[in-house]
Amino acid sequence: MEIACNVTRQAPRIVELVNLATARLRGGAPAEPLAGEELVTAFAAGLGDDTRAALRAGPDAGAGLAALATELREALLAERPADQAARINAMIRRYGAQPYLVEDVGQPFHLHFHGSGGTPVEALGGEFATALALIVDGYGPARFGQCEAQQCEAVYIDLTRNGSRRYCGAACTARAKSAAYRTRRRG
Repeated sequence: MEIACNVTRQAPRIVELVNLATARLRGGAPAEPLAGEELVTAFAAGLGDDTRAALRAGPDAGAGLAALATELREALLAERPADQAARINAMIRRYGAQPYLVEDVGQPFHLHFHGSGGTPVEALGGEFATALALIVDGYGPARFGQCEAQQCEAVYIDLTRNGSRRYCGAACTARAKSAAYRTRRRG
């Protein structure tokens, strides 16, 4: 199903933006959240040419991306499912997420969601808010979290079959397993 495919493409982008702009600890080390042009450059590097160019040309894209990242983090880490849904719904309304059909080269028509606002950040906001809503709908509200490794504030979106993810990536998983092993050996 294409919606699921779009969600799996958007989830890493959402996580990347949130972690670049909001995490003060990543992978066991202090990290300075990016802002302004640094944030635009780092985040846009993983996007397609058209989106990258539009973001770089957009007015105040860095401030807009930082604000979007903060909203996304609050939605991802909301303590109660009702709060999470309220935050996601508010983002869908704010960014005016609207579905439309797209036919990419070599692929059948499929659904995209972009915000109806005039800036590339607003378009991403609508797309990301809708992706979060689809993840909650398809996987449940407990699929978002903050890395459980020491000295890491990075977030993750868990799209695994069994919903067992607890760390932001392989490096933090390995650090946590090594620390647990050392603890068992000592005690």
